[in-house]
Amino acid sequence: MNYKDLINEVSRFLDEFQEDKQFIDNFTQDAGKDLKNFSSADQKFIIDTLYGCITHKKLLDVVVNIFYIHHGKFLFRVDRNLFIVVCYLAMFHLDDLGLKHFSRIIKSLDISKMHKFLSFFFNVSNLTTHIQREWSHIYDAAVVDNNWITPLLRWCNEIEALLDQLAKKMGRGSLPKKSPRKNTEPREFDLTQPKARPLPAPEVIPQQESQVKFKQVPVTTHKSPKEPEILDEMRQRNRQEALKVLNEANSQQFRCANPQKSEKTQNVISQILQSRDSELKFDQLYTSGSPATQKTNSLPVRLNTTAILREGALYNRQLEEALQRFERLSQGASEPSAFLQWQKEMKEKDLQEELAELERRRLEGRISHEEAVLARERVLERNHHKAQQTKEETAQLMRKYAEKRMKEEKEMRELVQQVADGHKNSKAAKDKLQEIKQRIVKEVSEQSRELLSQALEEAQAELSRKMELIRQIRAFESVSLVRQNFVDDTETAGHDLLCEMSLAELRERLALLRETEQCELEDRRQRIFQEKQLKEQLLLEQLDNIALRRSLAEHAASRSQEEKRVRSELREAVRRDERVLALQMTLEQKQQERHKRKTEKNSMKKNEQVLPLTVKTSLNKKQQVLEEQHWQELEQQIHGALQKSKKNSAGQNHRRVF
Repeated sequence: MNYKDLINEVSRFLDEFQEDKQFIDNFTQDAGKDLKNFSSADQKFIIDTLYGCITHKKLLDVVVNIFYIHHGKFLFRVDRNLFIVVCYLAMFHLDDLGLKHFSRIIKSLDISKMHKFLSFFFNVSNLTTHIQREWSHIYDAAVVDNNWITPLLRWCNEIEALLDQLAKKMGRGSLPKKSPRKNTEPREFDLTQPKARPLPAPEVIPQQESQVKFKQVPVTTHKSPKEPEILDEMRQRNRQEALKVLNEANSQQFRCANPQKSEKTQNVISQILQSRDSELKFDQLYTSGSPATQKTNSLPVRLNTTAILREGALYNRQLEEALQRFERLSQGASEPSAFLQWQKEMKEKDLQEELAELERRRLEGRISHEEAVLARERVLERNHHKAQQTKEETAQLMRKYAEKRMKEEKEMRELVQQVADGHKNSKAAKDKLQEIKQRIVKEVSEQSRELLSQALEEAQAELSRKMELIRQIRAFESVSLVRQNFVDDTETAGHDLLCEMSLAELRERLALLRETEQCELEDRRQRIFQEKQLKEQLLLEQLDNIALRRSLAEHAASRSQEEKRVRSELREAVRRDERVLALQMTLEQKQQERHKRKTEKNSMKKNEQVLPLTVKTSLNKKQQVLEEQHWQELEQQIHGALQKSKKNSAGQNHRRVF
């Protein structure tokens, strides 16, 4: 197992990891795929170390940043991840590895770098001041002290022995080989040491203006407002008043008049409703009459080019289809007039049957609609009865729920009281913890002042250096440059390109291009003029064809009017069909039955307000018996009508076959 290669692999993966673009789990899985050349134990060591370095990056960055602040002048930034790996092993795995394996890992790396880092990290003053203060900003002070500071201080004595070994190894590597002879040791002259030059007085850094003291946060910010409590009290008070008024209205009935109506009044109201329903005409058809067969004062419509071409193409296509039909007839029967007469008769016969079927379907649809209306009324009556039962059940459940709610509120009040007592005890503990933290902050503030003074001196030196650099740059920019450019139109730019030309040659070529474009434009104009003349001639021919076709269409329209008149006569014959009349009668019976049920339902609703509950139930039973009998009779009538219509349709089919 070569520890140096393992540590270098971990540092390489840390260089490749991007915290803002990659996830730890996915990155470690991809890293495990690249470690196929290592053994399983080495792979586990690399993955665990990599995962720990990424997870505890904040703690490790604190140590390495402070180390670079003190010794960064003699180290490279490339070795940053190497120090992070060593710091992680010392913090979290020193007890697991032991001093023996840990010293092997350190000795396999660069000895001088490891000596500097371990002497800094296991220094008691550094651990208890800078590092502990920065770690306390990330985790609680007690956690930092128990988990890291105390274990590291316990290992300081043993690490010092490792540092001595590293120092001896460094000294052994730098000293020359010992010779058996003793060389003369030179001594320095006892000269007077020159006095150290005094440092120049630092420039006074302008202090910032005293910060404005802000007002303290008002106490009302952390308290809930009183308006919601006032609104809740008003809401409860209004609810109690509304319930009181409701109870008074329910207990005291109207004394001026009896709200229930007499039987005579109810009969009169039912008669008025029936008369109004009879006057309604929902099924009546309203027509504006047939359109005029011949239109007068027909003005000519001006057609554009597209309309003329479209209409001409339509007429040409119709002409081709007519010629094709004529060729087929001439090739088939020798006398097409008899075939056309037979075709016309069959079309009229099929049309008559189709109209009869449509009328029959329309009446059957009306009948099914009436049946659906009656079924819907029955369903509404059943739902009304179920709703009354559910209202009674919900009232009982609401009473049980109110009792349960009162018990829960009582238990919640007791629980709130217990929680309030617990909050009082926790408040005293919080105050004590706050005092301890304030004491720690005062101790840390003294050390932070020293660091701030050092940082101000470095900032002053950096500012003076930047000001001097800016002054030099402005001096260079203030020097003006004199440039003179002489342009010759006949010379090239001298770039040694094949397409290079002078300005005069460019102008000549542009003039030639303009002449060629002008010639092409004239040719295009001449070609467009010729195409326009051809198009106008084609439009004139199309207009002549359209006028001829329109005259023929007028004669065809007159013939279609005659056919429409014949169709109207056929419709009148269909209306006198026996099956259609039978369906019309069933539709009228259904409508009368629906109006009758509606009036009976209204009278029942008015009588239910007066009759007691026992009379109401008996009437409902009688009504159900009557409805069942009525529906049985109605089904028998419909069944007979359907059988009759089937017989008539079978007789017509038989006649059609013969």
